[in-house]
Amino acid sequence: MKSTFKGDLFGGVTAAIIALPLALAFGVASGLGASAGLWGAIILGFIASLFGGTLTQISGPTGPMTVVIASSIVTLHSDLRLIVSMILLAGVFQIIFGAIKAGKFVQYIPYPVISGFMSGIGIIIIILQLKPLFGFDVDSNVIHTLITLIPKLDEMNIEALLLGASALAIVYLTPQKISRYIPTPLLALVVLTVASLLLDLDVQKIGDIPSGLPPLVMPDFDLKLYSTVISLAFTLAILGSIDTLLTSIVADSITRTKHNPNKELIAQGLGNLCCGITGSVPGAGATMRTVINIKSGGTTRYSGIIHSIVLLLIALLLAPLASKIPLALLSGILIKVGIDILDYKFIKVWRESPKNDLLVMLSVFFITVFFDLMIAVGVGILLACLLVVYRITKETDISLQDSKDYKDFVVPEGTRIIRIEGAFFFGSSTFFESKINTILDTQRIIIDISSVPFVDLTAIFTLKEFIARLKDEGVEIAIVAKSKHTSKIMKFNQDKIFEGVKFFEKYSQALA
Repeated sequence: MKSTFKGDLFGGVTAAIIALPLALAFGVASGLGASAGLWGAIILGFIASLFGGTLTQISGPTGPMTVVIASSIVTLHSDLRLIVSMILLAGVFQIIFGAIKAGKFVQYIPYPVISGFMSGIGIIIIILQLKPLFGFDVDSNVIHTLITLIPKLDEMNIEALLLGASALAIVYLTPQKISRYIPTPLLALVVLTVASLLLDLDVQKIGDIPSGLPPLVMPDFDLKLYSTVISLAFTLAILGSIDTLLTSIVADSITRTKHNPNKELIAQGLGNLCCGITGSVPGAGATMRTVINIKSGGTTRYSGIIHSIVLLLIALLLAPLASKIPLALLSGILIKVGIDILDYKFIKVWRESPKNDLLVMLSVFFITVFFDLMIAVGVGILLACLLVVYRITKETDISLQDSKDYKDFVVPEGTRIIRIEGAFFFGSSTFFESKINTILDTQRIIIDISSVPFVDLTAIFTLKEFIARLKDEGVEIAIVAKSKHTSKIMKFNQDKIFEGVKFFEKYSQALA
């Protein structure tokens, strides 16, 4: 432990310094308050580090989770007990995901879905921070923000705009020789807060932040809204799980280690459950904070624990000072976060990317920004799956051959061969039916599925219907298939359709 403690100490302290302005900003943006964001970082960061399956991960409020909480507050009419119930239930869902070992399935989410979703979240954060940037009250609806902002621009608070613009200038233009030692969000936070106090600027501030421990909040399950609460909780749990495990993958790539996804989900669920009962902002694994922790020397779970302890000391000792931070300043910091979330990897290659992938990405992006986060992910996955089925189907070749040389064998007169190359499944079964409907005046048919990688239930039923029709017409039938396919097909022979059908593994046997 001695050999790693120094690195963990530097990593944890550095991550805490980075987390402080973000936690306060996410708390304000969520609608639960700056204190709720700070305590969310403390509670989730500690529990996820202590019990999690990714040693170097730093957890806390993140952009995607904050967006869901902000929209949930509107949907649940700012009822804190209902919101707490939703967060509690989201934690329970994450624990269940980990218990049933669902963590491994995140790797199967198509990249265009993740890209569209993350870019959509980035745009939402940027748009929602425009009003406080111009000195207006925070709005949690993207469309309403865009509609109402422009007519009110003549009423903007110039001092607030200058603060927000100055924050953006600091985080983007600070020389590396300075930012190497002082994180730019913290630099902007300290310098501009002091400047606003010295100049006595007329801008909105965070307001009172309780310096003690957060109070416990009892949940309230309103039966009239239970379906809404469950839906929002499930959205939050899915989103937090995806966000966390993607960060875990990033941590693995840097440290060359292997995280335990299911253990991580259980720890995240426990942490968010505790965030719920304290009315704190829930969160997930935070990519930027995790990378900074690793780059600063963090190698074990102690770095995440130290990060939470440092934030705890700040919450208990420096809360009165944090209450004087201008909201426009936090908006500038969050706009930078939104810009960083955008998926530039996909944006750079969008012209060269396949049209199907671009369609999925854009669909997810626009649904995320203008409609609903969870529906966006669901639509994206469904659309990606349908396009994969279409691609596989297009690559499946179903050919019909008759009295001519076929490979090294002569096909006898009156014999036809149906050869399927590629996947034989529900996507290609309709194409198979259209092909076989052209068969006339045939005495013998050989169905060749020897090169098919897999056969699904729809294909087997299609095959059974075809064979039933052929048997009614007195056609002799042989099937050339791998033994594993033959075994699978014969499991569905309860109606004796395959009786009289001859199965072979080689052409020579079938033709003989």
